Amino acid sequence: MMRINEFQLTDLLIKMYDNSAEAIFFFDRVGKVIAMNNAAQQILDTEVLKRMAEGDPKAICMTCKGYTNEHELQTCMSCYLSNPTEDLSSFQVYLDTVGKGIIPYTASYQTIDKENGIRAFMLRDLTKQYRTQEMLNQRTMMKSIIKAQEDERKRISRELHDGVAQEILSSLVDIRVLKYMNIDDEVLKKVQQTEGSLMHLLDDIRHLSVELRPATLDDLGLEAAFRTHFKWIEKNYGLIVHFSAELQSKRYEGEIETVVYRVCQEAVFNALKYAGTDDINVRLFEEQGFLELLVKDEGVGFDVNHNQPIGTGLGLYGMKERAELVDGQLETRSLIGEGTSITLKIPLLHSSSEGGPGVENHNRG
Repeated sequence: MMRINEFQLTDLLIKMYDNSAEAIFFFDRVGKVIAMNNAAQQILDTEVLKRMAEGDPKAICMTCKGYTNEHELQTCMSCYLSNPTEDLSSFQVYLDTVGKGIIPYTASYQTIDKENGIRAFMLRDLTKQYRTQEMLNQRTMMKSIIKAQEDERKRISRELHDGVAQEILSSLVDIRVLKYMNIDDEVLKKVQQTEGSLMHLLDDIRHLSVELRPATLDDLGLEAAFRTHFKWIEKNYGLIVHFSAELQSKRYEGEIETVVYRVCQEAVFNALKYAGTDDINVRLFEEQGFLELLVKDEGVGFDVNHNQPIGTGLGLYGMKERAELVDGQLETRSLIGEGTSITLKIPLLHSSSEGGPGVENHNRG
């Protein structure tokens, strides 16, 4: 370790005091501020600075809005400044700062010169950490909500398919038996109408089951789920989806597959509703460590900078939120009269020989 002499150490400490981003105050034994660095001066109102310069020991109270103890988030009870012998190495305090309002700080209040009763009060702004924690909490909550939604969709989907659909199918068999019994024409006609109604209901339930959560997505993966979905789109809406998959039937983490499927599903329906075109192109591939989805049409397009695009705009917002859950990037490009393209890029953590949670799995299914 490099050794430095006393003068060098003093010089370094002075530079740290002058240039530190942390606010540093020095108090004497009666609580008067006797010195403060530039960072401390920048957060205080001029009236507070004036009162400090006049030696008012209560000047700091003009900006302090309380500290956090085991009973309250912000309190002035048993103030940290009130006991000149107690050292507080780490606690949270709130100051009303210039231009930023009330800011949370992590603070320390310690004696540095016992003989002269000099104490140092040091503050570090926690705003960035709070913002990071808040974003992390929001992201974790959003992941939990979407996972709960998908789990519930899966449960209802399987219940519809395995329960309701099977009961209707059983009823259809019974009705078809009636057609071959000795019944008059009027009853036969009613039986046939009922059979037709049940067939339509069965188709609707099967479609609803797939829309809620396609079993092929969980059982066979993205490529199979997309092909089934696009066939249904073409059959029911006449929209032709030119689908290209370059994955060689690879499988990915369940959360990634869900995000890709939902983003593509929303993008295709947006094209169906607003693009004014009869066909779109969907490409799914890997490139340079990313799983990429491209949904492109040559329809009417729209102004991506317009505050109120056609529709609610919630579809694009929802796709972006889902992409962020897996550290993905969603890019929307569109020009009026020239169509729209939506690109989703998700970074892949390739599995090791042992595999592991949260990594790509090529052997599943």
